[in-house]
Amino acid sequence: MLVFNNKNAVTNANYFFDPKSIEVGLRYKDRLVKILAFVLMPNHYHLMLEQIAEDGITEFMRKLGTGYTNYFNIKYKRVGPLFQGKYKAVLLQDHRHLLYLPYYIHLNPLDLIAPEWREQKIKNIKQADNFLKSYRWSSHLNYAGQATFTNLIDQDFLKEIFTNQAHYKKDILDWLKEGDLDDVSDVILE
Repeated sequence: MLVFNNKNAVTNANYFFDPKSIEVGLRYKDRLVKILAFVLMPNHYHLMLEQIAEDGITEFMRKLGTGYTNYFNIKYKRVGPLFQGKYKAVLLQDHRHLLYLPYYIHLNPLDLIAPEWREQKIKNIKQADNFLKSYRWSSHLNYAGQATFTNLIDQDFLKEIFTNQAHYKKDILDWLKEGDLDDVSDVILE
């Protein structure tokens, strides 16, 4: 299982965040990977993937990187790369990564309104929770009980860890209050 991050949009512009384009960029026919958790941010993304075909992750990332960039460039009449540099990947081998990394991925949108979440200094937990509930471009909503990307993500594996929606919702609120990034610091690709 691997986690990916590409935080290098060219010129740090928010090109990536175009809701209609993102939906097109996420469609694919042949399953190469299982997407277990994801978040799309204005200028980067985080993915937690499980490979199901030989070289599936490499091919999926190639298609995501080049295919989406080509689509985006044609649609918006632009040229050149959408992202600079290569994506980063980490092989998940520690059980604690499986336990905590999905929460880290799902809390990432809080950087847009309350970056202090990373230091457990959220001033308004309810506001942060409501923001996460309204942030569409994440698998968080699926695990919290809203069917948003049901054809895109494979929830079976992580549902065993989260046990049920109530447990997941409680745990994500606990992370907002007292989550410790030390549990995943060795796989966070910032």
